[in-house]
Amino acid sequence: MQNLVTVFGGSGFVGVQAVRFLAKAGWRVRVAVRNPNLAYRMRLMGDVGQIDVVQANVRNKDSLQRALEGATASLNLVGILYESGRQGFQAVQTMGAKNVAEAAKAQGVERAIQMSAIGADPESASKYARTKGEGEAAVREVFPDAAIVRPSIVFGPGDGFFEKFAKLAQLSPVLPLVGGGHTRFQPAFVGDVGKALAKIVTDPASAGQTFELGGPGVYSFRELMELMMAETGQRRLLLPLPFPAAAMLGSLADLAAFLIPPPITADQVALLKSDNVTSGQFPGFAELGITPATLEAVLPTYLYTYRKGGQYADQEARALAQS
Repeated sequence: MQNLVTVFGGSGFVGVQAVRFLAKAGWRVRVAVRNPNLAYRMRLMGDVGQIDVVQANVRNKDSLQRALEGATASLNLVGILYESGRQGFQAVQTMGAKNVAEAAKAQGVERAIQMSAIGADPESASKYARTKGEGEAAVREVFPDAAIVRPSIVFGPGDGFFEKFAKLAQLSPVLPLVGGGHTRFQPAFVGDVGKALAKIVTDPASAGQTFELGGPGVYSFRELMELMMAETGQRRLLLPLPFPAAAMLGSLADLAAFLIPPPITADQVALLKSDNVTSGQFPGFAELGITPATLEAVLPTYLYTYRKGGQYADQEARALAQS
């Protein structure tokens, strides 16, 4: 079946955008997810019959074989931000990536694309970054010409960064700055990341390449919190929190991760000890012909929901937060 791509994790935050752009490019898309009943709306993102939703779990090899049957390309977007139950970093981001690559090779898939992250390193002190790096290596061992995609933090409506801290600011008069808030980020808009993934899937020249996707601006963690507060009209104390103290709080949050998403984990604290910016050694948005959107242009389009009065709030509230 020509021009059929199986997208693992296709109903997630990034996956929805990737599927949308792949459908626009004329591809047939098979969205492989753990719970298809929760992803039925994905079929509405393309023409009738263009998008299908199937069940698959990266820990279950048989389900991967079925999901990849007849596919031209495989795009694996499955990843986790914290461990919970059987959804562990090693199981999902290392072994899961390897399982997808092996299934793709067995099914004769022509192109494989693996979503990783800036900072992926098999030697990292962070389990998240370490297993991302191990996943890259495992995929390339099975599929040497696989494309690897490493974004910085990804933002947009429904993100797990700005919206998480905006919600926290509604509940707390203080926002912690882990390690003093000096860690640097290069946020990438989710729509741009989805467009980039679709281009990488579509272009055979992407085979074997590693892409780093960072937005047009580099910001410290403190600057990101200040931007968030400016857009939401919130005024909160930004309290520097040393890494050891943050790690202790993260360890406590880990204990309740099976009940509620933790605000920060000990592993994320370890991750914050390194900057999350592109290295300049790999192609990125520019080489893909994409001009990435700025934070300043996108944040107002969705963070208004956290302002007092919502989208109709007086703009003076934002100006006051910036003063």
